[in-house]
Amino acid sequence: MQPPSPAPRPVTQQHHGRTRTDDYDWLRDKESREVLDHLAAENAWTAERTAHLAGLREQIFTEIKARTKETDLSVPTRNRGWWFYSRSFEGKDYGVSCRVPVVDAADWTPPRPDGDAAPDQPALPGEEVLLDLNELAEGHEFFSLGGSSLTLDGTLLAYATDTAGDERYTVRVKDLGTTELLPDVVTGVLGGVTWDVDGRSFYYTTVDESWRPDKVWRHRLGTAQEADQLVHHEPDGRFWVNVGRSRDDRFLFIVSGSKSTTEWSFRDTAQPDGEFVVFCPRREGLEYNLEPAVVAGRDVFLVLHNGSGPDFELALAPVVPTDPDDWQPVVSHDPAVRLEDVDAFATHLVIHQRSQALTQLRIIELTEAGLGEDYLVEFDREVYTVGAGSNPSFDQPLVRLGYTSLSVPSSVYDYDVRTRELTLLRRAPVLGGYDPEDYEEHRIWATARDGEQVPISVVARRGAWDDGPVPTLLYGYGAYEASIDPYFSIARLSLLDRGAAFAIAHVRGGGEVGRRWYDEGKLGNKPNTFNDFVDCARHLVETGRATPETLVAEGGSAGGLLIGAVLNQAPELFAGAVASVPFVDTLTSMLDSTLPLTVTEYEEWGNPEDDPQAYDLIASYSPYDNVTAQDYPPILAETSLNDTRVLYVEAAKWIARLRATAVGRRDFLLRTEMEAGHGGVSGRYKSWHDRAFSLAWILDRMGLAETGSDR
Repeated sequence: MQPPSPAPRPVTQQHHGRTRTDDYDWLRDKESREVLDHLAAENAWTAERTAHLAGLREQIFTEIKARTKETDLSVPTRNRGWWFYSRSFEGKDYGVSCRVPVVDAADWTPPRPDGDAAPDQPALPGEEVLLDLNELAEGHEFFSLGGSSLTLDGTLLAYATDTAGDERYTVRVKDLGTTELLPDVVTGVLGGVTWDVDGRSFYYTTVDESWRPDKVWRHRLGTAQEADQLVHHEPDGRFWVNVGRSRDDRFLFIVSGSKSTTEWSFRDTAQPDGEFVVFCPRREGLEYNLEPAVVAGRDVFLVLHNGSGPDFELALAPVVPTDPDDWQPVVSHDPAVRLEDVDAFATHLVIHQRSQALTQLRIIELTEAGLGEDYLVEFDREVYTVGAGSNPSFDQPLVRLGYTSLSVPSSVYDYDVRTRELTLLRRAPVLGGYDPEDYEEHRIWATARDGEQVPISVVARRGAWDDGPVPTLLYGYGAYEASIDPYFSIARLSLLDRGAAFAIAHVRGGGEVGRRWYDEGKLGNKPNTFNDFVDCARHLVETGRATPETLVAEGGSAGGLLIGAVLNQAPELFAGAVASVPFVDTLTSMLDSTLPLTVTEYEEWGNPEDDPQAYDLIASYSPYDNVTAQDYPPILAETSLNDTRVLYVEAAKWIARLRATAVGRRDFLLRTEMEAGHGGVSGRYKSWHDRAFSLAWILDRMGLAETGSDR
């Protein structure tokens, strides 16, 4: 076989006096038989080029499966008189959600279900199955649950499903008393729904033509969708909307937000005829969120905002529209501590924050007089990730939290605020005798070319670096202030146990080191993201941890843009690169305001249609526009036909241009999932096969394809 070579069909455009020619934009027509045939040919070529890895792929899949406890369940979470948990079963792709009644209202210790119970046997006495996702997914190549929501009395369950991968969900309502579906069907919903306190109506959001969530609707049970009430419409193309209910069930919120500005409206359900009112009208650059609380016996809003500094401050305000000048500081702005979120409970507050590129949970106890002691929940590892888990009950005296690291599997704890005791409830099992102490993980710092210190998290088998460099997979993202914190992966063990290392480059554009870290990697500072990743790779090489001959890069979505830009800048540093659903045709997408996400992301990337400087900046790094006649390392691009966030055409065009332009090896593969969305295939077994494909290719690039796992 020969690699597909699509014919160039040049289209020339003028923007701000600049001429731009695109040879492959004709690949955009996903309804075209010619385009579909081309994608099929690319898949066939990828299959041909990776056929020698079939045995390794199957071996990795078998390893993932053997290490995973397939029949398992989650730790029960208490809410409104019930314990909720999910179950999984060997041979089943999807989970089952269940509940049992709370027996002792004073006892917050979760019950211990039988994790090995057969599908036809209850894990706890009185178990009620709420949703069996395997039944809902039957007959569909793709399935995703957008969310599920119970009425406050627990009698009705609304759930949203997507069977195409385009994130347009259909909502149905199940009567839990009869197990029958109500006649209500609501289509075109983004995600799930929020029940009103009356239990007879719910709120949901829909998107406009450019896939921007712009409308909030109210649906009353027993009526047609055409009769739904439009509650809120956001006309500003930079803003998206969301709707939700507070933990104490008193308030409903509608949030309008852009990349830099937010506006909250609230409705007090204690007033049945009340309307949504704006808490603080939007001010350009002011971000805030609201959390209802009771402090010293007084109903208040906790306001987390950036009005006093970029790393946010926590303040108090009355539960009425309030000007920022009247917000009373509780936790003042500190440039060394990024405040990210706050949860309020009857006896305490939980603040999610980060400092020195590590996540932290902070407790502020509440007393009759007001705010009490303020302290951190401490952990002693060098590198870890901690965050609050499911904490739905306002009256709970415990904080459910999640903890993980690159070597410690996902762990669930309860922290008792009354006794300050931390209790491990569950650590995700890894079958086969796994021991975290067999691995070593570290936080190292690379000096970027502008002098900035960039954190890198690394993990490998203990002693792997004692004899010199080891093959390394370097992962990065760097956008939207999203932090790629250290996390455990069973699939990753198939790399580590063959002698490889894994590293995360916490590059600018993410949020790992606070808001500054994000600001220094967006808009005009975007090149810092790419430079940081290259400089992290060079640091690994120069310090003897890795070599260019066995260093592989990986990133997805905006991280795929990162990979494409890095390969244009320093292809000689890498033995290969994986780019998943890659945002590599950045300039074309940002020039088209009709595409999903474009307008809402002007504040992330700039508006090249109206701003010549933004055009020139994006043109300078857009991977597709900067492919040159140089020797690139082997590349595996993975995309999905039904992705609405990053269209498949971006990866297709990029690979086509690479093949036509590059010199040297020109080993470029495109793999398109024909029944999937932005998150890839659905179902855990398909997902394991999918990851096994990528890992086998990565190991081949590292020279470890013939190396067996140590375990």
